[in-house]
Amino acid sequence: MKLALVHDYLIQDGGAEKVVDVMHGLWPDAPLYTLLFDPKSLPAFAGRDIRTSFLSRLPFGRRKYQWYLPLMPTATELYDLSDYDVVLSSTSAFAKGVLTRENALHICYCHTPTRYLWSDTHSYVEELRVPRFVKAMLPSVLSRLRLWDKAAADRVDVFVANSKTVKARIQKYYRRDATVIHPPVDTRRFAISSEPKTYFLTGGRLVAYKRYDLVIKAANRVGLPLKVFGAGPIEADLKRMANPHIEFLGRVGEAEQARLYANAIAFIHPQEEDFGITPVESMASGRPVIAYKKGGATETVVSGLSGEFFHEQIWEELADLMLRFDERRYNPAAIKAHAEHFSRERFEREMRAFVMAQWEAHQSRL
Repeated sequence: MKLALVHDYLIQDGGAEKVVDVMHGLWPDAPLYTLLFDPKSLPAFAGRDIRTSFLSRLPFGRRKYQWYLPLMPTATELYDLSDYDVVLSSTSAFAKGVLTRENALHICYCHTPTRYLWSDTHSYVEELRVPRFVKAMLPSVLSRLRLWDKAAADRVDVFVANSKTVKARIQKYYRRDATVIHPPVDTRRFAISSEPKTYFLTGGRLVAYKRYDLVIKAANRVGLPLKVFGAGPIEADLKRMANPHIEFLGRVGEAEQARLYANAIAFIHPQEEDFGITPVESMASGRPVIAYKKGGATETVVSGLSGEFFHEQIWEELADLMLRFDERRYNPAAIKAHAEHFSRERFEREMRAFVMAQWEAHQSRL
């Protein structure tokens, strides 16, 4: 079985990139096709067989990749995958649209149907910081991309969803079924700490849809200590909003991040995510999670065992929960044991078995 991997683009270190990294570990001889690759942002991929599209040769391709959005479908279709028996795509956008030979098997690991084309179109256009004339052109561009995206989904033989939430979206927007295999979390990196718990913690990529503004407003009102890790386009806005007792840490290394999780009262997850890796990392450190009850968190956080939910995405409800939260009610060892359901080893075992089973079934139909 000759296999190729395809990923949308490798330009930032996020959850999807961690998934494709583990996939490449399962099939290390497979080339990895991607629209763009920035080795400075993703040094873990340096030295691998990574094959980029013509977009990587265009001016500002890596720094201003959004400029080339209309060209991305064409760039994806130009990958020559005719030599491969199995194509495994990892995507929340374009990689599912590759062209494969007639008797090849295309398995798509879908992180979500493209958010800015389907579930989040209106908020995406509204929040995008671009000149007004560009924003005025976007709806027609997105309409054309939406047609291509549906056609691209039709080319996939088998879908894998990273959560039940995404499985439901695939059914709604693509009218396709999917098997759920949760993403890998490197639970071995995290350990339980006996240090006193003196602060709440939140963090990740600081972008608008993740609703860190709710956490800042809640912490401002209740006056409880809060640490925020990560960086992103709304970082300055959040800092202007925050009272002095809220500490912004910027980007942190893996060891520091693990220490922050382990010594927090609880990790606050205010957004709706497709899956959500940071809550699982907190649980792998034995620490409970306060999460908005929507999206992937409903599949990873168990109320009373590994955390609590707030039901309305408003700061008032979150502030009330922070005031009433008693971390002594939680058993760190039980929380960590629960997190192991989402471990890297579990993902590797399930993903390898799934691909092999689908390949065998595919061969039997030829």
